[in-house]
Amino acid sequence: MSNTHLFLPSGFIRAPLQNGLGRYVPQLQRITLKFCKNHGGSRGVREFIESDLMNFAKANPGTVVYLKPRRHRSPVMVAEYLNGEREYLSCQEFNRDEVLKWLSYMCTRSGIPVMRFRKYQHTDYPTIQGVWNPFTHQAPEMNLAEYPHETLSKPADVTVTATEQLLEIFKRTQIKDTTDGKSEN
Repeated sequence: MSNTHLFLPSGFIRAPLQNGLGRYVPQLQRITLKFCKNHGGSRGVREFIESDLMNFAKANPGTVVYLKPRRHRSPVMVAEYLNGEREYLSCQEFNRDEVLKWLSYMCTRSGIPVMRFRKYQHTDYPTIQGVWNPFTHQAPEMNLAEYPHETLSKPADVTVTATEQLLEIFKRTQIKDTTDGKSEN
């Protein structure tokens, strides 16, 4: 286990409630691209603005895009979300593909800061069994089998059906009730 989680702020999950139940509401409210018209570090942002900005704006009609040219400053992307959070990202020496990838990343985020999630319960003695998953108790021969496999594809050999088992349980309870009634008389 790494220790990178020690430097992250911790908290509980604060997801936008029921977002996507009726319709999905994008959480990115506005994005501001700050760049220099001359500086070489802003070349990727300028290329993105010239070639891909209109397509991005058409694909994300719920997001306002602002362009802010600044002289002799490194390029910055500022994302503002519906929950009031702001996220700054330096775009120094990015190419236009990286700018597009980071913009799409910002569009899919909820605006909640990256944090280490805490649980509502805590124990001093964690489980020694390990984490369960659906493949925990699978047969080991399934790991090396090539499908379709003759023996693994056959249904289990069942001599008594579930209906017959239920009828048998019902008969036993009736016999038990009748014997209990006779012993009371």
